[in-house]
Amino acid sequence: MTKTITICRPNGFCAGVERAIKIVDLALEAYGAPIYVNHEIVHNQHVVDDLASKGAVFVDDLNDVPMGAKLIYSAHGVSPEVREKATTRGLEEIDATCPLVTKVHLEAIRFAKKGYHIFLIGHANHVEVIGTYGEVPDHITIVEPVDGPQLQAQIQALPQPEGEKTIYLTQTTLNVDDCMTVVKALKHRFPNLESPPKDDICYATSNRQNAVKAVAPHVDYFIVVGSPTSSNSRRLVEVARSLGCNADLIPSAAEMDSIDLKQVQHIGITAGASTPDILVQGIIHKLKQAGFSEVKESEFVEENMSFSLPKDFRSDLATRGIPV
Repeated sequence: MTKTITICRPNGFCAGVERAIKIVDLALEAYGAPIYVNHEIVHNQHVVDDLASKGAVFVDDLNDVPMGAKLIYSAHGVSPEVREKATTRGLEEIDATCPLVTKVHLEAIRFAKKGYHIFLIGHANHVEVIGTYGEVPDHITIVEPVDGPQLQAQIQALPQPEGEKTIYLTQTTLNVDDCMTVVKALKHRFPNLESPPKDDICYATSNRQNAVKAVAPHVDYFIVVGSPTSSNSRRLVEVARSLGCNADLIPSAAEMDSIDLKQVQHIGITAGASTPDILVQGIIHKLKQAGFSEVKESEFVEENMSFSLPKDFRSDLATRGIPV
């Protein structure tokens, strides 16, 4: 029997990740090393190591950035507190925050000004959620996307917000189905809870999850290529497993040696939105060596989204004669 690989499309880099990486590369070209980056630019160790080899320095504490240096904010966004500290240190900021994350920040600010209390659905320790919460902390309650009884206990323990107006916002990289389960529970507890004008879970997250849903029921095993620190990659594993498919998160081909594929005839592959294609191709090459001779693609939707660079950064590059 022919051993088969089915590759989900789309997979890998989204527009926000491509933009963030491009900003670091262009900053290194324009200003030279070192260029400081607040947090990992995206959650993929291969990407971080590659940029570090070119002169990017990743920091979690702005005290580690020399006064007056250039500082890039990662794709996940930052809180006003971080921006204020950067100002006090005289840092020259370049904002690589994904525009879809910025949208959630702006929604939080706008609804807080209108007197809403915001239930922010997301992982409290994730940098994106920390940044959004930091915009208007007095107006936000974080709700974790947890399972079953734990979710019900969490919802019941939430205090009743002052006033009548409540709305939910979400982290952009959540499991869509899990998020809707949380929304349903919140609306049961708070019947007047409003929805955001447009879904906050980003197009790339939804597309990659839906592509997995289309393929997982038809394969024996599912590989999600991505870093353990990548929220959207971990969610893809959850989606495959929720459909009864054995699935693992695998960072690169180097981790394939420990996996027993003798009984596997059909493997599905996808990659998180921060995973470069070179890692996907490395795993496919490894699978071909293991006897998987047929490679198919399953395209859920074609993506053509792109985001422009920050205006001030683009203008500065133009004055230096650097094409973008």
